[in-house]
Order: sequence, then structure tokens, then C-alpha cells
Amino acid sequence: MAVPFGQAAFADTLDSEIDRLKADVADLSQTLYELEEEVLYPANTQVAVFLTLKDREGLELDTVELYLNGTPVASHLYTERERGSLKQGGVQRLYIGNLPHGAHQLKAVLTARSANERFVRREVTHDFRKRPGESRLQMTLDARAPDFEPVVSFQEWK
Repeated sequence: MAVPFGQAAFADTLDSEIDRLKADVADLSQTLYELEEEVLYPANTQVAVFLTLKDREGLELDTVELYLNGTPVASHLYTERERGSLKQGGVQRLYIGNLPHGAHQLKAVLTARSANERFVRREVTHDFRKRPGESRLQMTLDARAPDFEPVVSFQEWK
């Protein structure tokens, strides 16, 4: 049965209007996300911690726990896919939050299996000073032959 011309035109107009409304909702959703980020993480007090691997074959990362001023702020259990991404040079954002200006302490606890098949657990602390503006800290894990002992270093991005 054929659809009368008037109904077909109405259906086409309705489909176009639905597509336009979907696009508007997507744009509004993105704008809302950006506003939430500005409210929740104002740039002046924002601190972010990133993780990288220096020697990509020395460690099979299992977990990382992050503490800021003694308070747990992040915990991550790694999948094979995530380990693979880090080994390919990926950078993981472990934490983003807000801190007042001044002195702070970051503590990381990591568990991993070294290339010589030993299970290792390391706990390291890093004292830093939060200054006005965004602060970004890079935590780098390294484990070189022959002992594959994990070494954790911190660097503040400028």
C-alpha cells in the first residue's frame, strides 16, 4: 500500500527534526560535561597524577594505589590490555582532583611481577608543593636488568 504524499513529506520532516534534536542533545551534553569539569576541578587548584613506564619489559604491573596526604585517592588493578598500552608508551591518568596551595605528600604503593618472575611490592612517597594553577605530576616506573628492582621517580610537568 502506498503512503500518501502528504504523510511521506511529514515523516521526512519529522525524521529531520528528530536528527536535529539528537545533535542538539549531544552538543548540550558536551557543554554540560565541560562545565562540570570546570566546577569540580577548577584549574587554579587542580592536581593530576600520570603513570608511565620507562623500561617497558622489566615489570608486569598488577596494581597501583595512590594516597594524597595519607588519604587514599586512587586504586587500579591492571588488565592485560592496559599493561599492553603502557608497554607501548601509553600514559595513564591515575588521579585528578583539587588541592589547596602548599606542601603535600603523594604516596604510591605498587605491586608487580618483575621480568625475572619475582613478585615485588614497592611503597614510595613524594613531597611536593602545590602552586597556583594546574599541577601535573608524572610517576615513572623503571626496572632494569639484571635484578629488575623497581625504581619509581616523580617529575612535575611545567
